[in-house]
Amino acid sequence: MKMTAKEYAKFAKDRAPSSKTAKNMLKAFVIGGGICAAGQGIMELWKVVAGLDMEAAASMTSITMIFIGALLTAIGVYDKLAKHAGAGTIVPITGFANAIVSPAMEFRAEGLVMGMSAKMFVIAGPVLVFGISASIIYGLILLIFRGGV
Repeated sequence: MKMTAKEYAKFAKDRAPSSKTAKNMLKAFVIGGGICAAGQGIMELWKVVAGLDMEAAASMTSITMIFIGALLTAIGVYDKLAKHAGAGTIVPITGFANAIVSPAMEFRAEGLVMGMSAKMFVIAGPVLVFGISASIIYGLILLIFRGGV
């Protein structure tokens, strides 16, 4: 069967699955926003209930969100949430906890050292290495150009 480019484009368009971009973006926005709102609520609780100042409450909120993200990953809830929210679950703190715990849980059958411990930084390791390296280089550049040397 021979087709012109125009006929083929129409053929392909008719058979292509419909895009769910708007629906996916809405889910990511709502669930990601919910995670952020939960973090804000946790920070307010640390300030009001524990009487912490802003800096201490922010630190405790980070710790709490990392713990919650890791716990939800370990019990399989975070991955189910990610199936619906997509990019909405890549909120920095909880997404990072998920990135560390997921490989560890996947390889736990290989043992504590060679499984969980060794695989824990498979995904997060490069992020840490490049993030720390970039911050050092950026700091050195600032030090040189601002005349601190």
